[in-house]
Amino acid sequence: MKQEIIFISDLHISLEKKAITRRFLAFLENRAVRAGALYILGDLFDAWIGDDDSTPPNKAIKKQLKQLTASGTAVYLQVGNRDFLLGRQFAEETGVRLLDDYHVIDLFGVQTLLTHGDLLCSDDIAYQQFRAKSRTTEWMADVLAKPLWLRLLAARWYRFRSHFHKRKKTQEIMDVNQQTVVDTMRRYRCKRLIHGHTHRPAVHDFDLDGCSAQRFVLADWKRQGADILCWTDEGYTIERLA
Repeated sequence: MKQEIIFISDLHISLEKKAITRRFLAFLENRAVRAGALYILGDLFDAWIGDDDSTPPNKAIKKQLKQLTASGTAVYLQVGNRDFLLGRQFAEETGVRLLDDYHVIDLFGVQTLLTHGDLLCSDDIAYQQFRAKSRTTEWMADVLAKPLWLRLLAARWYRFRSHFHKRKKTQEIMDVNQQTVVDTMRRYRCKRLIHGHTHRPAVHDFDLDGCSAQRFVLADWKRQGADILCWTDEGYTIERLA
């Protein structure tokens, strides 16, 4: 019986990032299949403009995810700031189960909070305002009603604009706010948090109401390689994928 649980995030898969796409497909076929569950905590894709988009490499990704879930490995997905338009059709085609922005699991006896991480970056006021607007039903319906070719062009523009805006922001603004982290963990009554988004992989130990707490930041995938967080009943390891 497969017991291992794997956590990944921030692959930012796109047509241009062929090395990352190949690594992810190989990971699904050869490594993830040995796990009991795989959690993808946001930004699987660099941009997702609707479940009707079958441009490469989307079809290959969906096919491999379907094979993995059919093999008995449960796959859970939280959307990120780049792929929040992933929806029900994608889930039905792949067998992936979509999670809310915050989700608590029992990770080998410890209540563990999972999230993409962008909600924790509360100092980035401009982004949080855009996030609130873009998650409304009306905003998403308006975007998805547009022709596919127009959405593809808009996605390219959004990626360019995002890159430009990031250059003007400090690293501190784009990182999590520790008080927001503490308040969120209190609200969900968890002493362990796992997230991505910031591209600052680390394990942070801190005090939370007199108790030891931990925050695991997942690594973003790069052309040269990727790190995955693996958990068993003996604890965690960070495994390097070539």
